[in-house]
Formats: sequence, structure tokens, C-alpha cells
Amino acid sequence: MLISPASGLNPHERLLAWLESRENEMADLLAELVAVPTENPPGRKYRTCADLLERQLRQAGMTCERYEFLLPASGSSSKPRSKDAAEESPVSLLATYGYGVRALHFHGHYDVVPAQSPAQFQPLQKEHFLFGRGSCDMKGGIVAMLYAIRALKECGLPINGKIALSLVPDEETGGARGSAWLRDQGVLGQNGIGMLLPEPTSGVIWNSNRGAVSLRVKVLGKAAHVGLQHQGENAFERMLRVVEQLQELKAEVEQRRTACNIGAEQSPQSILMLGGQSGGGTNFNVVPEQCWFTLDRRINPEENLLEEKAHVLDVLERCKRSGIPLQWEILQEGNSSHCQESGKLGVALQQSVETVTGRAPRFEMCPGLLEIRFYAAQNIPAYAYGPGLLSVAHGPNEYVDLRKVRDCAAIYALTATEMLNS
Repeated sequence: MLISPASGLNPHERLLAWLESRENEMADLLAELVAVPTENPPGRKYRTCADLLERQLRQAGMTCERYEFLLPASGSSSKPRSKDAAEESPVSLLATYGYGVRALHFHGHYDVVPAQSPAQFQPLQKEHFLFGRGSCDMKGGIVAMLYAIRALKECGLPINGKIALSLVPDEETGGARGSAWLRDQGVLGQNGIGMLLPEPTSGVIWNSNRGAVSLRVKVLGKAAHVGLQHQGENAFERMLRVVEQLQELKAEVEQRRTACNIGAEQSPQSILMLGGQSGGGTNFNVVPEQCWFTLDRRINPEENLLEEKAHVLDVLERCKRSGIPLQWEILQEGNSSHCQESGKLGVALQQSVETVTGRAPRFEMCPGLLEIRFYAAQNIPAYAYGPGLLSVAHGPNEYVDLRKVRDCAAIYALTATEMLNS
């Protein structure tokens, strides 16, 4: 259905009318995406999903480039990668609609957190709700962005510039082989006047995010039978001494508070969490040879990532110097970011949400790490607003309201016309 400018409807009515006629089509595409188990970690079925998305982008009349992060071959460097290894290679897609230099960036990730059961990759639709892993975070948002571009084209709404759509893997583990790698290649955010991210924001706009540095710490000892424990070195007891030192740092950093708006269920305090995962030992009657735990440090926008990381590592180094053998690895790290509510894109997005939904959304800080940080670091205003609910995003009954997907598509399209035509 092509809705002409002469239809008598204003732009947002034309967009919504076209999108309403496509709700079943959008649901079918979302179900197809959900059925591809792009679990991360470890990073599965990336190529299958990227192939599906690229076909959709080209069918929508967009130009599209593929960027593949090549995984190292197992064993000898001369050994060709297997078909299965190639299937898991992280593939990023960069597509454009429109012409000119100025670009409003749409950005989404197609990887999902691991499912609680295989049934989560069998999408189920009940009336306006589609259930399945990734439906909310954030394959529903990707569908909304794709259909925003299609709606602009089919409704004949001109844009003075282009929309650049980036679809990436590996967001759920920090983005090293996705957004961070594209940034390092110099292709992320080119000529950007702003960026929109369809995270499940529960009806608010996220204009800030916490930074993160997450580690796995391993404390070493020496195994011995319980009856001869004096001959061993207890890694668990050593680990308790390390944790005690980190708890002193935890008490210090959690005195700090952010000035950013936060949600009713959030805390303004800076965060240091110990023991999200932990383990060690081989049996109840053996002195543990090693024990390990994770540390997750979440920093507010007012704090500096490198400084806060250094404080954590300083504690671990002091423990080593005191005679505790330990090792650590960094699992992820990323900066916090903040964009002004009064920025041009922030105002345009807020007005578009109010036009479509009838309510002006509140600006808040995201409690976690967001890929808006990669754009904000390049002085590109970046905001997150998407169709899902954060409360169900990683849970066993993840779902998205297809009406919200439709509304978000209209919101993204209206925001693009405002930003590119003003």
C-alpha cells in the first residue's frame, strides 16, 4: 500500500496508517529473527542472522556493506576455518537510505543473551504480543528501525540527507567484535548528526548510561587431603582476604551518587558488585587449589573509567604484594556517557514520541552499559528509545508488544525527518 502525500493525512498519520497495514508482516519478520539463536556468549548463528537481515535491507532499497571480524583458525594458522567456524564469525552490516553527507544513525544489535530453554527460540504470537528470546532486546527494535525506513520511502516523505543503519553482534559481551571493532576501523558514526538506539527503555528515553569494568579474579593455592590440610594452601581462605580488601573499596565507591535522572527502581549510587559468579575446589574433603569470583564495577557518568579501573587493579596488586597468588582477566569494559536533554536530537525524539503516543517521555540514565557510548565519544548526540520493557528483556518470558514496535517505527521516521530536513 503506497500512501501518497495527497491522501489528506499529515506525516505522522500517513506513517502510522502505512505501518498499521504492515503489523502482520512485521510480526513475521520478527518471528523469523527470533528463531535464529544468536546467543552470546558464545556467539552463535551470527552469519545466518546477518544474511537474513542483509536480504531485508536490500529488499527495502538500501545499500549495504558487510564487515566481518575474522576469528583465528584453530590450531595451525594455515589451517582453513571450518564451515561451522565461519558460521560463528561476527558480521556487522552498515546500510544507508537517502543521499548526501549528513547522516542520522540508527543502530541495533542482533545478538541475544543465552536462553533459559530452547523453547525461547520458538517464537509464539498471542494477539499483539510476540514471545521469544530477543523479541524485546532487541530484534523488535531492529524491525522497527527497518520499517521506519520503509515507511519513509513508501509514504513519500523526503529526507535531506541519509539514514545510516548499523546492525552489530557482540553487544551483550561489551561489543569488542562489533561496535568497538567498527570504531577501530573508522567506519562507525561517519558524518553523524545523531544516533538512535532501540533498546527496551520501558517508555522513557535513555540519554545517559553507566560505564563498566568487569573482571574474573582467580586465587591460587595448593591441593591436599583434608586430613593433611597443613600440607596444602587454601585458595578459598586466601580469596576471602582478597574479597575483604575489595569490600573496603566497595564501601567507598558506593558513597558516590549521580546527578542524572534515574528510574524509580534504580539507585543513584555507584556500584561495585562482588561474586556475581564464583567457584573453585574439587571436593569437600580436598584443600581447594584455586577459587575464583567475578567483580562488576559500574561507574556513574561523573566518574572516570580509567581511574576507577585503576583503583580496582590497585587492590589486586596490593594483595599480590602481600603474598596472595592471584590472576585476573578483564571480561568487559566500557565508558559511561551523557547527552543533554535539550540537545536537538533529544528534543526531536521527545516530540516525536509525544506526537505518536500522546505523552512526552521522561529522560533517564540507563542502569547498564549502552552502545550510545561509542557515538557520544565522537561527540555525536546519542539516545536510546525502544519498544520493549527492560523488566522482561533477559527473562524466561521475554516478549514485545507489536503495537509498540509499530509506534517506534513511526517515532524513528518522524525524528529522522525532523533532524534531516531542519
